[in-house]
Amino acid sequence: MFHVFVLKIFFLQYHRLAGHEFSRPSRCLPPDESMTESLRTCYLYLNQTSRSFAAVIQALDGELRHAVCIFYLVLRALDTVEDDMTIPLDKKVPMLNDFHTFLYQDEWCFTESQEKDRQVLEDFPTISLEFRNLAQEYRDVISDICHRMGVGMAEFLEKKVGSMKEWDQYCHYVAGLVGIGLSRLFSASQLEDPEVGRDTELANSMGLFLQKTNIIRDYLEDTQEGRAFWPREAWSQFAGRLEDLAQPEKLESALSCLNLLVTDALHHVPDVIAYLSRLRNQSVFNFCAIPQVMAIATLSTCYNNPMVFQGVVKIRKGQAVTLMMEATNMSAVQTIIAQYSQEILHKVSLTDPSREKTLHILAVIREKSALSQSSLRSRTHHLSPMYLSAAMVLAALSWQYLSTTAAQAQGTSDMQGP
Repeated sequence: MFHVFVLKIFFLQYHRLAGHEFSRPSRCLPPDESMTESLRTCYLYLNQTSRSFAAVIQALDGELRHAVCIFYLVLRALDTVEDDMTIPLDKKVPMLNDFHTFLYQDEWCFTESQEKDRQVLEDFPTISLEFRNLAQEYRDVISDICHRMGVGMAEFLEKKVGSMKEWDQYCHYVAGLVGIGLSRLFSASQLEDPEVGRDTELANSMGLFLQKTNIIRDYLEDTQEGRAFWPREAWSQFAGRLEDLAQPEKLESALSCLNLLVTDALHHVPDVIAYLSRLRNQSVFNFCAIPQVMAIATLSTCYNNPMVFQGVVKIRKGQAVTLMMEATNMSAVQTIIAQYSQEILHKVSLTDPSREKTLHILAVIREKSALSQSSLRSRTHHLSPMYLSAAMVLAALSWQYLSTTAAQAQGTSDMQGP
């Protein structure tokens, strides 16, 4: 399953925060009144398919906003094809491989999908029209990533994730390519330096870190629905079947497997730090940084946690709001990463099979974070009154959003029954 970025709502932008100088936007977005009807429809579909992603996209500066909106909708349409189990493989595989060509076919649409987001396929001509209205540099990126992702999805349709190398490959196709594509769009917009778009290794790591976190956290939901994304090379060391890890008598083995995968995911954190350190535009920094700090907070919650195999594991709403408020400059992000790395360190068991590898990568992360104890204790002391006031508004709005989302999820659960 395709996971774009794990994003929560945020929409305040700042051009200069203490400790980190950001550039002002180089291009301005035209007033909403100047948007074409088809572009308005695209933003409607964006809000319908992902409210949180819609919020974060609309916080981006200038024309980058439109490019990322269309990028998201194209990948959402591609993912809808991949997810639709009613499409036979002999039809689905060619569709995935050729999907990028539909961007240049005025009338192409698909009306046979049963998926909840099928409107992006049924009205694909509207999306492809706005794709063709983008500047050439944006079209080239979106088409290329769509092509490579479609080929990767087709490859894994009937292929299980076996080795750790295949885990990296699968995560590259469904998330690493998103990171690479977004980075190239950032550079194409001139809001970020060309180096951001050229360094595909760091961009890939950004996506892999988020995707692996999702896969680790969603073990129970995925196995209950017949999906298997944990790599066989990892779980076969501890159980005969992946679903056996959920059995109470297998808890010790399950935790060992869990900790092995968390340790593997943590190896992307140094790349995350390096990537974020390069960003200069505030809206791009927020867009990228907040999902990453959410991910490391989630990994800290998951590490050595039996609840991964028993129920839903998620960070607290108040914790999420705090992260959204604070992750707006590099110093704060380093502090947050150091904090959650320290939390994981305190949970490492003397008997855990991955203990030495976990301690090693945590030491590397601590070195990369390079924070003094004084800055750890005073990360908000230097914030301006204007920032603190804005942050309080953001916190209230974010809390309302998260509460509404939780209530809706509970309502859905209640309707589905036990």
